[in-house]
Amino acid sequence: MTTVLIILGVLVLYIVFVYNGLVARRNQVREAWATIDTQLKRRYDLIPNLLESVKGAAKHEKETLNAVITARNAAMTATGAADRGVAENALTGALKNIFALAESYPNLKANENFLELQRELTDTENKIQATRQFYNTVVMGLNTSIDQFPTNLIANMFGITHEKLFEIDDAERRAPQVKF
Repeated sequence: MTTVLIILGVLVLYIVFVYNGLVARRNQVREAWATIDTQLKRRYDLIPNLLESVKGAAKHEKETLNAVITARNAAMTATGAADRGVAENALTGALKNIFALAESYPNLKANENFLELQRELTDTENKIQATRQFYNTVVMGLNTSIDQFPTNLIANMFGITHEKLFEIDDAERRAPQVKF
């Protein structure tokens, strides 16, 4: 009888240990996603200022500016990792077009306000890339734990499921094209 109680006690402790590990990993994923959100908010706040700087120097490039505005609005309203990833990839592509556009306008390239905004946005983009990498690392850790035996049994028992990686789409893999 004592042996059975010891085995049951060890089994319960093991389940608690594994469950707590899965919860910790899931919370890391949530924290990593919140960090991405923070950087994306910074990007969203910088974009209107960048657009105002560009508008003065490139008034006839309205299509490019509107594409950035549309992409920003779509990214701000997207929900979930999959939809958010698609919307953010579209916004990244639109921003690349703005920077490519600046190459064609010497007045814009020399504008100190634009240059500072470009530096800030570039810094933000770098931080977004780093936070995406961290997010994907912790998601991979959680998903791997969920897939491994016997952890998968405990994950299924408590309804802990896979998280989606933050992936880029084919459009972001291509270089931006600016048409004049």
